[in-house]
Amino acid sequence: MKQGPLPSVDSPDDMTGPTDLPSCGPLPTRVGVTGPAPEEPLGVVAVGPAGAERRAVLATLLKLDPVMLTVPAGSWLVVRNAKVPTRAAFVPGYRQPHSYGADRDAAGPALARPPRRVELSVPEPLLRHFTLIDVPDTATLGAAGNRVLLEAVGRAGALLFVIAADQAFTATELNLLAEVAPTSVEVVFAVTPGAAGWAPLADGAATTEDAGVSVPPAGSGATEATAAAVTVAAHRAALLAAVPALAGSRWFPVDDADSAADLRRALVGWSSREGLQRASVNPPVLPGQHDRIAVAADPGDWSERLDRQTRSCAQRIRQHLALELANIHLRAVQEIVFGVGCAGLPDLLDREMAALSLLATAQCDQAVRGIITDAASRVLGASPTEGVHRRIATAVQYGLVDDRPGQDLDKVLLITSTAGVAGLTGPEAIDALSSYPAAARSEVLPPVAVALSGGCWQQWRTPGNNDHSAARAWSQRAVREVELGLSREISRRFEVIRLSLGAVLSDAVDHGILLA
Repeated sequence: MKQGPLPSVDSPDDMTGPTDLPSCGPLPTRVGVTGPAPEEPLGVVAVGPAGAERRAVLATLLKLDPVMLTVPAGSWLVVRNAKVPTRAAFVPGYRQPHSYGADRDAAGPALARPPRRVELSVPEPLLRHFTLIDVPDTATLGAAGNRVLLEAVGRAGALLFVIAADQAFTATELNLLAEVAPTSVEVVFAVTPGAAGWAPLADGAATTEDAGVSVPPAGSGATEATAAAVTVAAHRAALLAAVPALAGSRWFPVDDADSAADLRRALVGWSSREGLQRASVNPPVLPGQHDRIAVAADPGDWSERLDRQTRSCAQRIRQHLALELANIHLRAVQEIVFGVGCAGLPDLLDREMAALSLLATAQCDQAVRGIITDAASRVLGASPTEGVHRRIATAVQYGLVDDRPGQDLDKVLLITSTAGVAGLTGPEAIDALSSYPAAARSEVLPPVAVALSGGCWQQWRTPGNNDHSAARAWSQRAVREVELGLSREISRRFEVIRLSLGAVLSDAVDHGILLA
């Protein structure tokens, strides 16, 4: 039996009702490191300062020409194992990737904007254990790019930080590592000689016991390997002074294939342990997944509570995203006036939209989980187990396509060169926006997806187009249009959740058992 019409999620709350109605609960306020889903494939995310050292280390690990790992500035590189070499660029605004040759001489496609990611598939045994992800230099990521990186690192499971002998950790990099340190992410460091080779031994240096490496005194016939050990020890001591929680991380000097062998073995060992751990998280059958579940004798006012809670959640998320967008506009103005200028506006806004999409998705997912749990608890008389929760969530997901408002929820919002927002639907269009694609989602709603179209790059990177006032006005209009578009989408999402979940639970109440 279908549930009757209820007030829209956009209508104001009726404050004359009961005062003990459920709230939306705590929602994430920023994107950070989260634990990986059991079905998430293993990945190693490579990061580091500017320079060719990181690419050289990855090329050595994969036994490839470093040119093969070249991608447009700002794009991520995802390297997978495959029998047939392929390479493709995933660009927001397109449903299909742009494929091009996987050899070193293959020229990439002429694109209006940088792809969010480039996927390279090569026949390499190491990649049977994990996917390798290379991200832009840490100095170019900015605050939003770091949030996207942290989310990807949490799903992948391992972070490979590459730094040269003549480079030092910046405050941004130390903050990034400090956020990763208390999590379950495996952090591994690789140190390369850099342009000037390994740092020379300082006179009078005896041992670096605090860094866990012993070296002979300078001038006593120390070899290049000893110089490498001293360099690694110095970098490790500098890091631990700021982030002592990473004392257990492993360090490897890497300058050729032989020295990279230890790093390869360490990464393979980690993947073996992590793979077993993820595989053991989910039992074959969850409690309540196939059992007969009876309905409570008196479910009470569950329908009215569901109505009010969906409206409350939609309103809270809309308000929070509006504040986030206001802060994004301020950072855009700072980039225009004090940063790169108009030419840097598209890059910054696109990174901000990527981080905003992840945050909005996380907030919607958590809110929907809370709504299902609360409503099911009222109807079933007890908090649902994970198996029962999944049964209800699956039924709700099936029900989304039955209602017209629930169709085309997998929608991309594209900022255009005229500061408007255009829509593009389809799961393939959403996938093109992922810097590091996730495994198949188990959540009810598709992810929120916002990006910039290629026309924005064409407009603000045109030579001579450096009108700061026009850029500030354009960014303000664009942010406002995104706010309106997201507000409509959030309202629509929670409206269809109300309708679909209400139908599932109404059927359970009418029949006395959970039919899902």
